[in-house]
Amino acid sequence: MASEASGNGYSTSKLRAAAVGLGATASGLGVSELVASLHRDLRSPVLDVGDRVVDFVPSPVKNIAIDLFGTNDKIALLAGIGMILAGYAAFVGIWAATKGRLFAVAGVGLFATLGVLATVLSRADRPWWAPLPTVLGALLALAVLWVATSKSVSRTLQPESTSRRSFVGQLAGLTAFALGAAALGQTVSKQLTASAAAVRERIGLPKPTVELAPIPQTAQAPGASSFVTPNKDFYRIDTALSIPQVDIESWELRVTGMVDEELTFTYEDLSSLEIIERDITLTCVSNTVGGELIGTARWTGVLLDDLLNQAGVGQDADQIVGRSVDGYTCGFPVAALDGRAAMVAVGMNGESLPPKHGYPARLIVPGIYGYASATKWLTEIEVTRFDQFDHYWVPRGYAVEAPIKMQSRIDSPRGLDRIEPGTFVIGGTAWAQPVGIDRVEVSIDEGEWESAIMADRVNNDTWRQWSLPWEATSGRHSISVRAVDRNGTIQTEDRSEPLPNGSSGLHTVVTLVN
Repeated sequence: MASEASGNGYSTSKLRAAAVGLGATASGLGVSELVASLHRDLRSPVLDVGDRVVDFVPSPVKNIAIDLFGTNDKIALLAGIGMILAGYAAFVGIWAATKGRLFAVAGVGLFATLGVLATVLSRADRPWWAPLPTVLGALLALAVLWVATSKSVSRTLQPESTSRRSFVGQLAGLTAFALGAAALGQTVSKQLTASAAAVRERIGLPKPTVELAPIPQTAQAPGASSFVTPNKDFYRIDTALSIPQVDIESWELRVTGMVDEELTFTYEDLSSLEIIERDITLTCVSNTVGGELIGTARWTGVLLDDLLNQAGVGQDADQIVGRSVDGYTCGFPVAALDGRAAMVAVGMNGESLPPKHGYPARLIVPGIYGYASATKWLTEIEVTRFDQFDHYWVPRGYAVEAPIKMQSRIDSPRGLDRIEPGTFVIGGTAWAQPVGIDRVEVSIDEGEWESAIMADRVNNDTWRQWSLPWEATSGRHSISVRAVDRNGTIQTEDRSEPLPNGSSGLHTVVTLVN
């Protein structure tokens, strides 16, 4: 019995030490969050570490994450970091209580080093004092562990020398402090976000020089998804774990590199240029066959050609690089400026760009996958060469150039939908920017290809919708679709995954007819 009691006491002691480690780390992180909220150039160490994970994770792992979690991949990443950090904090608490104070210093020091390195290795230019949240948070966590492992206090980790109520009270105090600091930091951050939103609302969207006519109802096919994707439903795939809050009053867009004259534009400068509207479909390279990482919007902004013509593009230049405020880069060929509506967009579906979609400005280049063209939170356009600069995803295994592949999708019925016998309208979309879709063909149960009814074409830079009435009979049926572009090219049946240059293959769904 004595041995069993001794064992239980040792086990309880380790649990309490682990709890102290968790409390110390939570206190440190709470202070880090509070300090990070005080200035735009400061960030939570958790976010900095998460950004470096995004930067260095192999591309196949990134695709798996998108396949599993979709647009919730960032939440999943932060949850994973939180679980790893909690386990490490518990280990450091036990280590410090059983091995001594130097091990507390070593454990917290390793965490602080990782946080500082994550900040220093940031893609964006950060001030020398950017690691301040990590440093101050680590010092507090170390102080808590230092006190907890002192001779006078370490006895609180032993069940025979203190009451459980006293220990729980101490731990509750640490937790309350951590939560309070984090909550205060979140309050400050929300105030900054609200302030930025108020400025965005006050400045508003510049009025187009010539307004486009509304999308005709004849462009919408029965059974297809909405032709225009609402802002709240538009897909978001990027590398930013937290949405940059850009101060529009100090924001500038620079045109640099192999140009005759480098230029700088404020938001007011852009607004004074010719403002255009264009309907354009955006597609993510991670979109699988039949996937939903695609959307169409009416974009408002300035033609990229107009800005580059002012600067004068060097004769030897062959790449346009967009650079975000967080250091992310996209790169696409100068040759893509062939008359298509490449633009610096400041508006989306009649309102200023939502913050998560790139406010105050982003690049839109029809016919180029977003990873190589659609820079959000744009701050610089650099004219350069492919042999002098690799944009963000090239070293990570993606293709240098990224023309969008022709694809088609069945929106209705969905896979394994149950429908009633009789007439059913199959509907969907197809895209081949910037060539445009000529026709779509549908095959039922691997039978002959039948031409679908085409909705009106809006332009070659948007998807085109289609439908086909079908007399459904009871049983299990497969439905396949393929598109033909305006050059007469038939969509390939060859299946490929998104890496390195986009998926291909025919979308097929199975439906069950009662």
